[in-house]
Amino acid sequence: MSGAAFRIDRRRFAEGSFCSRIHWRHGLWLVLAFFGSLAFAYAQSDPQQQAPSAISTLILWLPFILKGFALNLLMSFIAMAVATLLGIGLGLLRVSRSKLLRTPAWFVTHLFRNSPWLVILFTVMLLVPFEMRLPGLGTVAIPDWVKATFAFSLPVMANISEVLRGAINSIPKGQWESAESLAFTRGQTLRWIILPQCVRRAIPPWMNWYALLALATPMASILGVHEAVGNAQAAMEAAGARPEFLIPFYLFLLCLFFAYIYPIAIWTRKLERKYVVAS
Repeated sequence: MSGAAFRIDRRRFAEGSFCSRIHWRHGLWLVLAFFGSLAFAYAQSDPQQQAPSAISTLILWLPFILKGFALNLLMSFIAMAVATLLGIGLGLLRVSRSKLLRTPAWFVTHLFRNSPWLVILFTVMLLVPFEMRLPGLGTVAIPDWVKATFAFSLPVMANISEVLRGAINSIPKGQWESAESLAFTRGQTLRWIILPQCVRRAIPPWMNWYALLALATPMASILGVHEAVGNAQAAMEAAGARPEFLIPFYLFLLCLFFAYIYPIAIWTRKLERKYVVAS
């Protein structure tokens, strides 16, 4: 494939990079300002007070909350890996010549693309048993976070399937015809000619869906999964459940997810500009 298939506007890309640096600075200042306010409030707090301040309580429970955030990241990594593998298979079925394969794949894709994530989460958590008997292993317990991870992978799988189908359909038809004239089978054409070109087109939306998936993982706290939000709620209850805990704790969670997701969003925009397809 010639390099002309992708057109890069150098001036636009340079301007985008400049804007991205400004956005990086804004995000960095926001995070630094928050943690600076935490340190200042902690330094100003009176250790003689009978009840510790909300900021000092947050700092005390910080390792516990960060441990839950690590579970958020683990769930997002595993769910994205599962969704990518299943989505690629589902997307290939969507472009199959066989109607017996295309129709079920179309139904599964639209079922999970157009269903609320919270409904899918509740459905999987209720349908999947708490434990399962496996031959040779006996009874194996299935943790709630594993079930939640699988539930989150389903809607992302359906959207990745649609991303792959769209990327395949965006390849010019002439390439299919040229491969056919060279005696390539349809499978060989997909494997060696079409899919390698789809990777660059699919990376930006793939990263975008990972960001959305990572932002959706706190919904698992509704069903008792001990991730960042669940641990923050447990910490507030253990510290007395005072109303003044709400703003510092949830503002910290907001900054925590922002600091992780925002760089991904900036990188995704850069890749979209870099791999823009010439019309």
